[in-house]
Amino acid sequence: MVQKYQSPVRVYKYPFELVMAAYMRRFPTCPLIPVFVGCEILSDYTSPDGAETVTERRCKLNVEAPYLLKKMIGVDFVYFIQKNTLDRRKRKLSIEARNESFSARVHVLEKCYYFVHPENPEWTCFEQTAALDVKSFFGFESTIEKLAMKQYSQNISRGKEIIDHYISELKKEGINSMPVWQEEDMKFSVEERLDQLKVERLVVSEFDEQVSSPSNASHSVVSKLSVSKSQDIESSVELVESCTMHGHSSCLGLESEYITRFLGNLTPLQESRLVQLRASIVDICQGKVPSDAVLLRFLRARDFNVERALEMLSSSLAWRRKMNVDAILAVYEQPKAVKEFFPGGWHHSDKEGRPLYLLRLGQMDVKGLIRAIGEHGLLNLTLHICEEGLQLTEEATLALGRPVSTWALLVDLDGLNMRHLWRPGIKALLSIIEVVESNYPETLGRLLFVRAPRVFPIIWTVVGTFIHEATRAKFLIYGGNDYQAVGGLVDYIPEKYVPDFLGGPCPTRVPEGGTVSKCLQEENEEGSRDIKGNQGIEDDGMYTCVQLCDGEVHQVHITSEECGTVLTWDFDVMHQDVVFSVVKHKKLLKDSETRNLSVQSVVVSEEEFRQVCREGESIQGSHVTRADGKWEYVLCWKETSHHHKGVQPNVSSGMSELLSVDNLDGRYQGGSPSKSKACLKYYVEKLASADYRGSRGSLLSGVSQFSSLSNLAASSLPSSAAPSISGSFCPSR
Repeated sequence: MVQKYQSPVRVYKYPFELVMAAYMRRFPTCPLIPVFVGCEILSDYTSPDGAETVTERRCKLNVEAPYLLKKMIGVDFVYFIQKNTLDRRKRKLSIEARNESFSARVHVLEKCYYFVHPENPEWTCFEQTAALDVKSFFGFESTIEKLAMKQYSQNISRGKEIIDHYISELKKEGINSMPVWQEEDMKFSVEERLDQLKVERLVVSEFDEQVSSPSNASHSVVSKLSVSKSQDIESSVELVESCTMHGHSSCLGLESEYITRFLGNLTPLQESRLVQLRASIVDICQGKVPSDAVLLRFLRARDFNVERALEMLSSSLAWRRKMNVDAILAVYEQPKAVKEFFPGGWHHSDKEGRPLYLLRLGQMDVKGLIRAIGEHGLLNLTLHICEEGLQLTEEATLALGRPVSTWALLVDLDGLNMRHLWRPGIKALLSIIEVVESNYPETLGRLLFVRAPRVFPIIWTVVGTFIHEATRAKFLIYGGNDYQAVGGLVDYIPEKYVPDFLGGPCPTRVPEGGTVSKCLQEENEEGSRDIKGNQGIEDDGMYTCVQLCDGEVHQVHITSEECGTVLTWDFDVMHQDVVFSVVKHKKLLKDSETRNLSVQSVVVSEEEFRQVCREGESIQGSHVTRADGKWEYVLCWKETSHHHKGVQPNVSSGMSELLSVDNLDGRYQGGSPSKSKACLKYYVEKLASADYRGSRGSLLSGVSQFSSLSNLAASSLPSSAAPSISGSFCPSR
C-alpha cells in the first residue's frame, strides 16, 4: 500500500531570493545533515534569459539502518536523484527527489516547493509531500517503511533550522538581501540571444528594420517583453489563486510559530495527517471549514487515522447542521428549572489553565429535572455547556499564549445514592454520553470526582462501561474527605479557586440543586419522546400502574440464586399512602422427628426492609440480597388509609397477610383512582452480583424521596432536600 505524507506549509520570514541563497549553501555537503554524505551534478541548465535554472544531482545518503540489515542487502549507502527547477520569474523552486537504489523494490517520491507568501511578498513558504511504496524488500518491508518515515521526519524537523543557519551565515558575511530578478536582466539576455542566435524571425526582422535607430529597436523589444511580463504576472496570480483553491492559503498559518502557539507540539506525521484531513474536508464541507484545533481533536480521537477521522468529522458536521448547534450560544435560553435547580456552572480554571466546570451531582434531582425539561432539554443544556467550553478554551489559548484545547470537570458526589440509578435517567445520560463522545472528542482534559460515597462503584459500573477507555483514563476519584489530603484537589486546582462548598475560599455561583418543584415538572412540548425519538421517560412498557383498595396488597416476586444480587426499584405514589416492604421467603425441607422417610416443609419468611411512602412521593432505591442459595424476594405495596388519621400501620403483624395467596393477583390496570384506592406506578429490576465486581458489599437497602410529584410532598421534605437513607447505607463524609 502506498503511504502518503504531506507537511503543513512552513513560513520563513525572509524574501524568496535570500532563502534561495541560503538553500544553495546546502550543497555539495551539509554538516547539519549527517546522513547527507555528498552529491554530484548530473546536469545543469539555465535558460538564455536567465529566468529558469534546472539542476539534477545524484545524492549519496548514509541511511541509519541496523547493521545486520545493511550487511544483508550489501550496501552502506543509498542514492537519490534530485531535480531542482528554479523559476526566478515566478519566484518558485520545485524540488523532486526519487530513489535510485532498490528502485525495483521500493518507490520513494518526494516533492518540495519554495514559493512567495501570497499575502506578504517579503516572506517565503515551504511545502513538502512524499509517497512511499514498498513492494518487496527481503521480508523487511515494515522496517524499511519505518526507516523511510524516520528520515522524512528528520528532514521536516531540521529543514527550517538549516535555512535559518545559512541565512545567519550570510548575514555574518554582510549579505542581508538579494536582488529580485528584474525585467532589465531579461531584456539583456534576450537582446544577447538575438544578436548571437537570431532564431526568432519576427523579432529579428523588426530589429533589422530599426537597426538605424537602436533606441526604437530597444523600445520595440522592451514593449513586447513588457507584454510577456504582464502575462507572467497574470500567471503568478493564477498560481496563488490555485494555491488558495487547493487549500494552501488555509494552511499558511501552519508554520512552526503558529503550531507551537495554537496547536502544541506535533510530530511531522501528525502535521501531515492534519494537512491531509483539512484538504479532504475542504472538498466535501459545505459552509465554514472547522479550525485546525477542531480537526486535531478528531484526529486524536481516531489515532491520527485520516480516513476514520474524516468519517467521524463528516458525521459530526452533518449532525451540527441538523441540530443547528452553531447558533446555540446565541439562541439558547435556560429553562427556569435549570436556572434554579441545575447544580452546575463554570468556575475559573485548573492549574494547567483549562476552564473548570463544577457539577454537584449528588444534589441533583435527576428525575425532577428530566420531567421539567425533557430529554431534549437536557441534551440542549449539555450542548450549550460544551459550546461554552470550546469558546473558553479559545479564550484561554489567546490569554496564555499556548494551546488550551480541553477543559476540566469537578464533580461533587456528596449525597449520591441509588436514586441516581433511576432507569430513565440513566438511559438519558447514556444517550447524551454517546452524543458528546461522537461530536466533542478530546475536549475533556481531566475529571475529578470528590466525596465519592461507598455506593459510587455501583453506579459507576452501570455507566462507566459506556465511556471510552481513553476518557476513563482521565478520571480521578476521591472518597470521603480524601480530596483534602496530600495529592488531593490542590494538586490540580489553585488553592484560591477551591469552591467554598468543599472547604475552599472561593465562592461559587453554582445553584445548590434540590427538589424540582411540582409546578415545573410539567409535560414538555416534546412529549414523552427521548433524544433518539423513542418512547421516553413515561414509557408504559417500563412502568406498571397499580390501584389498591383499602388494605389491599400488591406483590412482585423475584428469585435470587446467589448472595449479592441487587434489587432496584423506582415508583411514584400518586394517590393515598402505601407501605413498601421487602420480604425474604423460602420453603425449606427437613427430616421428621420420628426419623421415618417422610419429610416436612417449613416456610421461612423474614422482612428485610420497610418504609412508609406518602402520597406524591417518588421513591428510588435498592437492596442487596445477603442469603446464600435460592430465595424468593417479595416486594410488597400495601394500601392503608390510616395514615391520614395519623395512625402508623403495624406491618410486622401483617406478615401472613402480605404473603397470602389471595394477595398475589391484587393488580388493577388503568382507570382513575377513587378516594378509597391507592394508585402507584412502579418499575423493578434485578441486577446480577457479577455486574458490580465486588463493590456490592457497600450497598444496603436505600431509598430516596428526592423528587416530588405534588406540592404536599414538596412541603413534607426537609429544606435541604437531603436523601433519606435507611439502614447503615449513607454517603461517606
